[in-house]
Amino acid sequence: MPATLLARSTLHDLLSTDDARPRVLFATPECAPWIKTGGLGDVSADLPAALARLGVDVRVLMPAYRQVLSHACEARVLTALPGRAELPAARLLEATLPSGVPALLIDCPSLYDRDGGPYQDDARVDWPDNARRFGLLSHVAALLASAASPLAWRPHVLHCNDWHAALAPAYLQEAEGPRAHTLVAVHNMAFQGLFDAAEADPLGLAPDARGTDGAEFWGKLSFLKAGLFFSDTIVTVSASYAEEIQHEPLGCGLSGLLAARRGVLHGIRNGIDTALWDPATDPHVAARYDVASLERKAANKAAVQAWAGLPQDPEMPLFGLVSRLTEQKGIDVVIEAAPRLAALPCQLVILGMGTPALEAALREVDRAHTGAIHAHVGFSEALAHRIEAGADAFLMPSRFEPCGLNQMFAQRYGTPPVVRATGGLRDTVVDCTQATLADGTATGFSFETLDVDSLVGAVQRAIDAWHQPATWRRLQRNGMRRDFGWTASARRYAELYEGLSGVRLPAQSAEAPHAERLPQRAMAARG
Repeated sequence: MPATLLARSTLHDLLSTDDARPRVLFATPECAPWIKTGGLGDVSADLPAALARLGVDVRVLMPAYRQVLSHACEARVLTALPGRAELPAARLLEATLPSGVPALLIDCPSLYDRDGGPYQDDARVDWPDNARRFGLLSHVAALLASAASPLAWRPHVLHCNDWHAALAPAYLQEAEGPRAHTLVAVHNMAFQGLFDAAEADPLGLAPDARGTDGAEFWGKLSFLKAGLFFSDTIVTVSASYAEEIQHEPLGCGLSGLLAARRGVLHGIRNGIDTALWDPATDPHVAARYDVASLERKAANKAAVQAWAGLPQDPEMPLFGLVSRLTEQKGIDVVIEAAPRLAALPCQLVILGMGTPALEAALREVDRAHTGAIHAHVGFSEALAHRIEAGADAFLMPSRFEPCGLNQMFAQRYGTPPVVRATGGLRDTVVDCTQATLADGTATGFSFETLDVDSLVGAVQRAIDAWHQPATWRRLQRNGMRRDFGWTASARRYAELYEGLSGVRLPAQSAEAPHAERLPQRAMAARG
């Protein structure tokens, strides 16, 4: 990729220090639309944009994967970056995300210039050098957050997302002079960045950061444990999940550490991009609609039924499921329940990819229940939008769910979700009962125990409500009127930054987000 060094004056202008507002370095392994494997990619695009609209001076730091450089074709070199132990030297590039938020890209071809995804090769096998690939991300994040940074711009807060950046607080403990405060955001405790303890030397991890009061976890090296131990504050992505991870099994072996740090542990729900996910403007759907024109939704149902090869019967309730195909998402229980679901009767459309064994089992379900269940192994953002718009109800039976996004998309699209009451699903879906219908809060259906009987029972409750048009319309409208945007959650993050740094946002910035300065992501960029 061609790149030229910026002139000194240009670099100074670009990275000049502004002490009037909190400065945040947002370190992440992925960011939509440049690279995305799941919800973290969406969060890493949408949260920084929402923070910037509030007036936070935020910059996104991420690896310059081959896919990222194909999008960031105007990236320019800022500076050279030193290596650490066996972590190679790199270059720091500057680019601009579609939202307008500045992006800092770690250009290290030996670690990032390859086919495949950010974490796995094309055969979906983890890269064998992931410890060093994300050790470098953590090292650079710590460097830029310290007095040794080669940049004039210095963050007040280093916001580290998931295990991939969680070694940064451990590195930063060694830094001399002023340094940023640290926040570690946990998007999923099940992924901890566990590596052989022998990686500590190549990573240049200090001896006092390697023990039980640090990165050591049952003889392994845990990036996430190091971040949880050394960070100034911890955030996870829903209030219920923040409580759940202080206990096993959802603490995944780290519940004791999290419980000990409960005073700095916060649960802040993720938001969604309400411009990108809007049935009134969505270019992917067969018919656009809003809360006042829900009758138009029927055309989307017919289009999904036609695509899936299902009978185009408006009197048959259609459920949608868009998900990673893993046991975490309860896909194994859906497979076991398939004969009973098909016999209710109802239709079910499934879209996703994941564990090969579950993919194969879903193909068998598709063959066994032709006309009732269609499973499409693969992923398409456009298809996800169409299913959210076309389904009558949305199925999300997760074993655990730190936050979840699809249940919020579904409510925005007038597609009441059927969820297991866990984590963010518990926090965002209000179970349909006589009381919640009466007070206007009901938005979907939830169940406590993940087993076939409970899942089928919740689906049956949804079908019963669907056959009562007035009740169903109330559910749809309740969900569509809820605000799942990022503004309120971004303000909570901004308050944490203010508390850590002592630097407050100007009052007018907090009251009046500058939406015109940083537009929402363009729809075309995500199609």
